[in-house]
Amino acid sequence: MPPKKFTIAHIALRPPCPLAWDGATWGDLPSLPIDQFRPEGSTHHPRTRVKLAWTSEGLCGLFEVLDKYVRCTRTHFQDDVYKDSCVELFLRPKAENGYFNFEFNCGGTLLASYITDPTRTETGFKAFTRLSPVQGEQVEVFHSMPKVVAPELREETLWHLGFFIPFGLLESCVGPLGPIGGQSWRANLYKCADDSSHPHWGAWSPVDALNFHLPHCFGVLDFAPQMATQPSG
Repeated sequence: MPPKKFTIAHIALRPPCPLAWDGATWGDLPSLPIDQFRPEGSTHHPRTRVKLAWTSEGLCGLFEVLDKYVRCTRTHFQDDVYKDSCVELFLRPKAENGYFNFEFNCGGTLLASYITDPTRTETGFKAFTRLSPVQGEQVEVFHSMPKVVAPELREETLWHLGFFIPFGLLESCVGPLGPIGGQSWRANLYKCADDSSHPHWGAWSPVDALNFHLPHCFGVLDFAPQMATQPSG
């Protein structure tokens, strides 16, 4: 089966309202669905969509999740946010290098690493480097839910999670990226909630095991050409 593909639009400026799904900038952009759920999970498959765009400075994204059984208790950078109601973006900018995992719980807490060998070990992975606090602060996160959601919200809840990842942060691990327009990166996007009362594991590009760290299952994100700058005056 050919890998899934999605084209990331170029925008001149970052969205003025980072969480406005139908607002300025975001409202004009298509979304991709996270709808490939693993059978090991519960029957709760939250409707999850993502919009992506890029600027000369970095990658913007906005998740929209129509969810139930929402919980969020991890509040510190590099906590196990995947155990909460969580959305994730994995990026592999260069085929010859590793990939990044950016994982966000609905309260905006981030877990992120650069992984060069995802073979599982007792301490995580065979070869990986967690992003430092200084690097983590470069990732801007916007969230509609409170930092902590406890006890679990069992009623239907619509929540949003936005982010901005500077290209410079990625380059600190993989080297210069060059002109972004026209590039194709391998990637996947996920929705999970390991410790909720209704655990689930959903992906954009389907994974062939209960494991999100499978680069061979990544889809393709194509970066649209950069828009021409209009002359002033």
